[in-house]
Amino acid sequence: MTFLAGLLAPVLMLFHLSGPVPADLGVSNGALRDCPTTAHCSSQTWASSDPMADFSKLSGLVQESPRTVVIDQTETYLHAEASSAFFGFVDDLELFADRDNKRIQARSESRLGDSDLGVNAARLAALRSGLES
Repeated sequence: MTFLAGLLAPVLMLFHLSGPVPADLGVSNGALRDCPTTAHCSSQTWASSDPMADFSKLSGLVQESPRTVVIDQTETYLHAEASSAFFGFVDDLELFADRDNKRIQARSESRLGDSDLGVNAARLAALRSGLES
């Protein structure tokens, strides 16, 4: 069985398992959309005394993250695609600097599959930790 897995793994690594870009990304009515399920999506809201400074720092952290590409960025919104190292599964990461309510909204969701094995929650925790350091 391990022989078969050893043969199959390099072939599977050739595929980039991205799935379609969700049509409903972005800010609507002053918020990022809710996660449909926590099995493959994580969202957090962080209080911020200076949302624009925190957003700028988070943007830098995202740009420094391995296998992560910023797709769209405005003054208050960021959308990035983060790929897994082995199979290239793509997750959508969104950040929104909510200046009116002095908070940062963060959301990360896997495009494919029923479970992310905690990857999206860990990504947001790492960003939060980087913001606090």
